[in-house]
Amino acid sequence: MRDAHIFKYTPVVWLLPTLFVVTLWAVFLGLDLANMSPRFLGILPRTTEGLVGIICSPFLHADWQHLTNNSLPLFVLTMALIYFYRDLSLKVLVFGILFSGLFTWAIGRPNVHLGASGLIYVLVSFIFFKGLRTGYYRLMALSFAVVVVYGGMVWYVFPEVDPRISWEGHLGGFVTGMVMAFVFKTPDYISEYRYDWEHPDFNPENDPFMRRFDENGQFVNPPKLEEILVEYEEEMGTKGTPVQINYIYKNAEE
Repeated sequence: MRDAHIFKYTPVVWLLPTLFVVTLWAVFLGLDLANMSPRFLGILPRTTEGLVGIICSPFLHADWQHLTNNSLPLFVLTMALIYFYRDLSLKVLVFGILFSGLFTWAIGRPNVHLGASGLIYVLVSFIFFKGLRTGYYRLMALSFAVVVVYGGMVWYVFPEVDPRISWEGHLGGFVTGMVMAFVFKTPDYISEYRYDWEHPDFNPENDPFMRRFDENGQFVNPPKLEEILVEYEEEMGTKGTPVQINYIYKNAEE
Protein backbone atom coordinates (compact mmCIF):
# COMPACT_ATOMS: atom_id res chain seq x y z
CA MET A 1 0.00 0.00 0.00
CA ARG A 2 1.54 3.26 -1.11
CA ASP A 3 1.75 6.21 1.29
CA ALA A 4 0.01 8.38 -1.31
CA HIS A 5 -3.08 6.21 -0.99
CA ILE A 6 -3.05 6.48 2.82
CA PHE A 7 -1.92 10.00 3.65
CA LYS A 8 -3.52 12.64 1.44
CA TYR A 9 -3.16 16.36 1.95
CA THR A 10 -6.35 18.34 1.41
CA PRO A 11 -7.39 21.78 2.71
CA VAL A 12 -9.43 20.15 5.48
CA VAL A 13 -6.13 19.20 7.14
CA TRP A 14 -5.65 22.80 8.22
CA LEU A 15 -9.18 24.20 7.81
CA LEU A 16 -10.75 22.12 10.58
CA PRO A 17 -8.01 22.85 13.16
CA THR A 18 -8.18 26.53 12.22
CA LEU A 19 -11.95 26.57 12.64
CA PHE A 20 -11.61 24.84 15.99
CA VAL A 21 -9.08 27.34 17.34
CA VAL A 22 -10.99 30.33 15.93
CA THR A 23 -14.10 29.05 17.70
CA LEU A 24 -12.22 28.94 21.01
CA TRP A 25 -11.10 32.54 20.57
CA ALA A 26 -14.53 33.71 19.43
CA VAL A 27 -16.21 32.13 22.47
CA PHE A 28 -13.64 33.62 24.81
CA LEU A 29 -13.91 37.10 23.30
CA GLY A 30 -17.70 36.92 23.22
CA LEU A 31 -17.95 36.03 26.90
CA ASP A 32 -15.32 38.63 27.78
CA LEU A 33 -17.15 41.40 25.92
CA ALA A 34 -20.42 40.36 27.55
CA ASN A 35 -18.65 40.38 30.90
CA MET A 36 -19.80 36.80 31.52
CA SER A 37 -17.88 34.11 33.35
CA PRO A 38 -17.46 30.78 31.53
CA ARG A 39 -17.78 28.89 34.81
CA PHE A 40 -21.54 28.32 34.48
CA LEU A 41 -20.88 26.13 31.40
CA GLY A 42 -17.97 24.17 32.84
CA ILE A 43 -17.94 20.65 34.25
CA LEU A 44 -19.16 20.54 37.86
CA PRO A 45 -18.51 16.94 38.89
CA ARG A 46 -21.40 14.71 39.95
CA THR A 47 -24.07 17.37 39.50
CA THR A 48 -26.88 17.54 36.96
CA GLU A 49 -26.10 21.11 35.97
CA GLY A 50 -22.47 20.11 35.46
CA LEU A 51 -23.35 17.65 32.67
CA VAL A 52 -23.61 20.45 30.12
CA GLY A 53 -19.92 21.10 30.67
CA ILE A 54 -19.02 17.73 29.11
CA ILE A 55 -19.81 19.28 25.72
CA CYS A 56 -19.11 22.94 26.42
CA SER A 57 -15.98 22.86 28.59
CA PRO A 58 -13.43 22.25 25.76
CA PHE A 59 -14.50 25.58 24.23
CA LEU A 60 -14.17 27.58 27.45
CA HIS A 61 -11.07 29.07 29.06
CA ALA A 62 -10.49 30.96 32.26
CA ASP A 63 -8.08 33.63 30.96
CA TRP A 64 -5.81 34.66 28.09
CA GLN A 65 -2.90 32.52 29.23
CA HIS A 66 -5.12 29.46 29.53
CA LEU A 67 -6.40 30.05 25.99
CA THR A 68 -3.04 30.71 24.36
CA ASN A 69 -1.42 27.71 26.06
CA ASN A 70 -4.04 25.39 24.55
CA SER A 71 -4.42 26.95 21.09
CA LEU A 72 -1.12 25.94 19.45
CA PRO A 73 -1.00 22.30 20.70
CA LEU A 74 -4.63 21.82 19.72
CA PHE A 75 -4.00 23.18 16.23
CA VAL A 76 -0.86 21.08 15.61
CA LEU A 77 -2.21 17.84 17.03
CA THR A 78 -5.55 18.14 15.22
CA MET A 79 -3.69 18.65 11.96
CA ALA A 80 -1.59 15.55 12.61
CA LEU A 81 -4.70 13.55 13.49
CA ILE A 82 -6.56 14.51 10.31
CA TYR A 83 -3.57 13.97 8.01
CA PHE A 84 -2.42 10.63 9.39
CA TYR A 85 -5.73 9.22 10.66
CA ARG A 86 -8.28 10.87 8.38
CA ASP A 87 -10.92 8.12 8.63
CA LEU A 88 -10.78 8.12 12.43
CA SER A 89 -10.31 11.83 13.08
CA LEU A 90 -13.98 12.73 13.59
CA LYS A 91 -14.55 9.75 15.90
CA VAL A 92 -11.48 10.62 17.95
CA LEU A 93 -12.53 14.25 18.36
CA VAL A 94 -16.19 13.55 19.21
CA PHE A 95 -15.67 10.55 21.48
CA GLY A 96 -12.58 12.17 22.96
CA ILE A 97 -14.61 15.17 24.11
CA LEU A 98 -17.46 13.01 25.42
CA PHE A 99 -15.56 10.35 27.33
CA SER A 100 -12.82 12.58 28.73
CA GLY A 101 -15.58 14.93 29.93
CA LEU A 102 -17.54 12.07 31.51
CA PHE A 103 -14.38 10.86 33.19
CA THR A 104 -13.79 14.32 34.66
CA TRP A 105 -17.43 14.65 35.73
CA ALA A 106 -17.26 11.27 37.49
CA ILE A 107 -13.99 11.62 39.46
CA GLY A 108 -13.24 15.36 39.50
CA ARG A 109 -12.91 17.55 42.54
CA PRO A 110 -15.98 19.66 43.38
CA ASN A 111 -14.68 22.58 41.35
CA VAL A 112 -15.52 23.87 37.89
CA HIS A 113 -13.37 22.19 35.22
CA LEU A 114 -13.00 23.83 31.82
CA GLY A 115 -10.55 24.13 28.93
CA ALA A 116 -9.39 22.18 25.87
CA SER A 117 -6.46 20.55 27.66
CA GLY A 118 -8.43 17.33 28.17
CA LEU A 119 -8.86 17.03 24.40
CA ILE A 120 -5.17 17.78 23.90
CA TYR A 121 -4.33 14.83 26.14
CA VAL A 122 -6.74 12.70 24.10
CA LEU A 123 -4.84 13.57 20.92
CA VAL A 124 -1.39 13.07 22.41
CA SER A 125 -2.34 9.71 23.87
CA PHE A 126 -4.16 8.45 20.77
CA ILE A 127 -1.43 9.45 18.31
CA PHE A 128 1.29 7.96 20.50
CA PHE A 129 -0.31 4.58 21.22
CA LYS A 130 -1.90 4.13 17.79
CA GLY A 131 1.42 4.75 16.06
CA LEU A 132 3.12 2.09 18.16
CA ARG A 133 0.30 -0.38 17.54
CA THR A 134 0.40 -0.03 13.76
CA GLY A 135 4.12 -0.78 13.60
CA TYR A 136 4.28 1.39 10.48
CA TYR A 137 7.50 3.37 10.41
CA ARG A 138 5.94 6.74 9.53
CA LEU A 139 3.32 6.54 12.27
CA MET A 140 5.88 5.29 14.79
CA ALA A 141 8.06 8.27 13.91
CA LEU A 142 5.04 10.51 14.56
CA SER A 143 4.55 8.82 17.94
CA PHE A 144 8.12 9.53 18.97
CA ALA A 145 7.87 13.11 17.72
CA VAL A 146 4.82 13.59 19.95
CA VAL A 147 6.79 12.19 22.90
CA VAL A 148 9.69 14.55 22.25
CA VAL A 149 7.49 17.64 21.96
CA TYR A 150 4.71 16.87 24.44
CA GLY A 151 6.16 14.12 26.63
CA GLY A 152 6.51 16.46 29.60
CA MET A 153 2.73 16.77 29.77
CA VAL A 154 2.48 13.32 31.35
CA TRP A 155 3.37 14.74 34.76
CA TYR A 156 0.16 16.77 34.82
CA VAL A 157 -2.05 13.69 34.98
CA PHE A 158 -1.00 13.19 38.60
CA PRO A 159 -2.60 14.92 41.61
CA GLU A 160 -0.85 17.66 43.54
CA VAL A 161 1.58 18.58 40.72
CA ASP A 162 -0.26 21.87 40.27
CA PRO A 163 -3.47 22.45 42.28
CA ARG A 164 -4.61 25.08 39.79
CA ILE A 165 -4.99 22.64 36.88
CA SER A 166 -7.54 19.90 36.32
CA TRP A 167 -5.40 16.79 36.53
CA GLU A 168 -8.65 14.81 36.39
CA GLY A 169 -9.37 16.22 32.92
CA HIS A 170 -5.83 15.46 31.81
CA LEU A 171 -6.00 11.91 33.13
CA GLY A 172 -9.43 11.40 31.55
CA GLY A 173 -8.09 12.59 28.19
CA PHE A 174 -5.00 10.40 28.42
CA VAL A 175 -6.99 7.27 29.29
CA THR A 176 -9.62 8.00 26.63
CA GLY A 177 -7.01 8.44 23.90
CA MET A 178 -5.22 5.24 24.90
CA VAL A 179 -8.43 3.19 24.88
CA MET A 180 -9.45 4.53 21.47
CA ALA A 181 -5.99 3.68 20.10
CA PHE A 182 -6.67 0.03 20.98
CA VAL A 183 -10.34 -0.04 19.98
CA PHE A 184 -10.40 1.84 16.66
CA LYS A 185 -9.06 -0.10 13.70
CA THR A 186 -6.74 1.24 11.01
CA PRO A 187 -5.72 -0.19 7.61
CA ASP A 188 -2.82 -2.60 7.36
CA TYR A 189 0.08 -0.31 6.65
CA ILE A 190 2.16 -2.64 4.46
CA SER A 191 4.83 -1.32 2.13
CA GLU A 192 4.42 -2.22 -1.51
CA TYR A 193 6.61 -5.14 -2.58
CA ARG A 194 9.31 -4.09 -5.01
CA TYR A 195 11.04 -7.44 -5.52
CA ASP A 196 9.80 -11.01 -5.81
CA TRP A 197 11.86 -12.14 -2.83
CA GLU A 198 10.04 -9.66 -0.57
CA HIS A 199 6.74 -11.51 -0.95
CA PRO A 200 5.89 -13.80 1.98
CA ASP A 201 5.05 -16.67 -0.42
CA PHE A 202 8.38 -16.44 -2.24
CA ASN A 203 9.80 -19.90 -3.00
CA PRO A 204 13.53 -19.84 -3.84
CA GLU A 205 13.25 -23.23 -5.57
CA ASN A 206 11.13 -21.64 -8.29
CA ASP A 207 13.45 -18.70 -8.81
CA PRO A 208 15.91 -19.09 -11.74
CA PHE A 209 18.65 -17.16 -9.97
CA MET A 210 18.33 -18.99 -6.64
CA ARG A 211 18.49 -22.33 -8.44
CA ARG A 212 22.04 -21.48 -9.45
CA PHE A 213 23.18 -22.16 -5.86
CA ASP A 214 23.96 -25.71 -4.78
CA GLU A 215 23.21 -27.29 -1.39
CA ASN A 216 26.42 -25.78 0.02
CA GLY A 217 25.48 -22.27 -1.01
CA GLN A 218 28.06 -22.17 -3.80
CA PHE A 219 27.11 -20.38 -7.00
CA VAL A 220 27.02 -22.69 -9.99
CA ASN A 221 27.86 -21.21 -13.38
CA PRO A 222 24.89 -21.11 -15.73
CA PRO A 223 24.84 -23.81 -18.42
CA LYS A 224 26.24 -23.18 -21.86
CA LEU A 225 23.94 -22.31 -24.72
CA GLU A 226 24.25 -25.82 -26.15
CA GLU A 227 23.10 -27.35 -22.86
CA ILE A 228 20.08 -25.03 -22.74
CA LEU A 229 19.11 -26.00 -26.28
CA VAL A 230 19.39 -29.69 -25.42
CA GLU A 231 17.20 -29.24 -22.30
CA TYR A 232 14.64 -27.31 -24.35
CA GLU A 233 14.53 -29.95 -27.07
CA GLU A 234 14.12 -32.72 -24.52
CA GLU A 235 11.31 -30.90 -22.74
CA MET A 236 9.48 -29.91 -25.93
CA GLY A 237 10.08 -33.25 -27.68
CA THR A 238 11.50 -31.53 -30.73
CA LYS A 239 14.92 -33.17 -30.78
CA GLY A 240 15.76 -34.16 -34.33
CA THR A 241 12.56 -32.57 -35.65
CA PRO A 242 13.14 -29.55 -37.84
CA VAL A 243 11.08 -26.52 -37.06
CA GLN A 244 9.58 -24.79 -40.08
CA ILE A 245 8.83 -21.06 -39.86
CA ASN A 246 6.60 -19.48 -42.48
CA TYR A 247 6.70 -15.72 -43.08
CA ILE A 248 3.68 -14.00 -44.67
CA TYR A 249 4.21 -10.56 -46.14
CA LYS A 250 1.43 -8.02 -46.66
CA ASN A 251 1.38 -4.71 -48.39
CA ALA A 252 1.24 -1.58 -46.25
CA GLU A 253 -2.19 -0.77 -47.66
CA GLU A 254 -3.55 -4.07 -46.36
